[in-house]
Amino acid sequence: MKEIIFATQNPNKIREIQAQLIDSYTLKGLLEMGIEEDIPETADTFEGNALLKAQYVWEKLGISCFADDSGLEVEALGGAPGVDSAHYAGLHRSSQDNIDLLLKNLGDNPNTNAQFHTTITLILNGKVHHFEGVIKGKITKEMRGGMGFGYDPIFIPEGYDCTFGEMELTEKNKISARARAVMKLVHFLNTNT
Repeated sequence: MKEIIFATQNPNKIREIQAQLIDSYTLKGLLEMGIEEDIPETADTFEGNALLKAQYVWEKLGISCFADDSGLEVEALGGAPGVDSAHYAGLHRSSQDNIDLLLKNLGDNPNTNAQFHTTITLILNGKVHHFEGVIKGKITKEMRGGMGFGYDPIFIPEGYDCTFGEMELTEKNKISARARAVMKLVHFLNTNT
């Protein structure tokens, strides 16, 4: 079994992606590698932030790694919160604070179109590769479900009538933006390593 570093401290993301890697790789997060500091995400695109994080780990450890950046883009809010999804409501934010601010800003706007967007950047033996995933859907006006994390309780993916917050992880992992990007990453790793 091969080992690969995922440049995140988020145990939810590690669990989601490890479930998709099955037996191909053992995934290790930053904390397991002794990296406790927050890696700055100063780029204005998902790809830019994913690259910053992957480069940081590559330069520090010299080990093949990948990083992701993802967020929710709401059409009526001009694509916000976008790359600011994690700290939309400020530095000392919670998922609930972010959701509350988004719903407040959306107000009674009838346009609830939105999409989750994920970019994964892999640095494998010093070479950089990018993988993207998108899932379109709509924002609900109230939270539904206690599964998932982040904006999951207010996002209904296209073709469904339940939010990500109401879905089991196995179901979400089949269709989420991160799942779509991870499928591309896993296919690449399985055919190129």
